[in-house]
Amino acid sequence: MRRDGCPVCSTDVQTNTNRSITLPPPIAAYFAADTTDIDRVARCFTESAVVIDERREHRGRLAIARWKAESTAKYHYTSEPRTVDASRGEVTVGARVTGDFPGSPVDLRYRFTLEGDTIARLEITT
Repeated sequence: MRRDGCPVCSTDVQTNTNRSITLPPPIAAYFAADTTDIDRVARCFTESAVVIDERREHRGRLAIARWKAESTAKYHYTSEPRTVDASRGEVTVGARVTGDFPGSPVDLRYRFTLEGDTIARLEITT
């Protein structure tokens, strides 16, 4: 349920495998902006959100924007969501990440916790 009382709907995302998966809007917005708009990525999160990536914690929107700026400056990549599982208040997205980093491509798990229509927590693991 969004803060304004409207239910959180889902957004279909087309994959390269000619399949469509359905993601909650804040998660679809995160993947849509992932490598192109740092500020838009940061706005997908609550003010006090936490991101854990490569065993490092980034707390708050400013830290999340800094993390995203550093990761997109360091590597050029694309993320293709392939699977989604919603259970126990979390949404886990399996994505193929391809780019100019060692070990590419890699399949990653993005575990999201939503708070209304924003992301409160994201943990990225292999």
